[in-house]
Amino acid sequence: MPPAAVPSSKPRALHTPIDGLIIKAARRIGGRQAKEVERFIKFACVGLLGFIIDFGALFLLQSSLLPPVTAGGENLPLNVALASTIAFALAVGSNFIWNRLWTYPDSRSFSIRRQLTQFAIVSVIGGAVRTFWVAVSFIFFGMLSTSLLQAVSPGYHPSLLDQQKLGTMAAQLIGVIIVMFWNFLANRYWTYNDVD
Repeated sequence: MPPAAVPSSKPRALHTPIDGLIIKAARRIGGRQAKEVERFIKFACVGLLGFIIDFGALFLLQSSLLPPVTAGGENLPLNVALASTIAFALAVGSNFIWNRLWTYPDSRSFSIRRQLTQFAIVSVIGGAVRTFWVAVSFIFFGMLSTSLLQAVSPGYHPSLLDQQKLGTMAAQLIGVIIVMFWNFLANRYWTYNDVD
């Protein structure tokens, strides 16, 4: 009978094909702070995946169940806020899993429940700011985007639905960039503060 496996004291890290490139870039850019730069690059990669999930879900929701305007042309900010919130929740779930397993594999001295709660609190604060921003600015960005596209292509005349979808995407892009810095700093120094 083979001996029972002895659990390792060090948590297993998830390895990806881009790990080597990230480590080289972090060492070149970061010097003595190479480990923090590596974590930020991984956090940004996880964020990019979350961004794809977020925008993909938002696009699908606005194209099906939660359009930003009615057939009669009435704006539906509540639909925009709901679609943005659902998309955000899907992205947060993905981001938590990837960050726990890949960005901060050495931060498992705290329970998954504690880290998930802290990660969710940070994400909800960032998500609330982002959702408010998107809900109040999507109409402006829809008009601005249409004006810019019409300057390049004078024959471009989108429907109100398409204009508001474009405005939602533009507002969400700006919101994602702002919230990324909040999420990294708050998670690094609160949720994953047990790493060196």
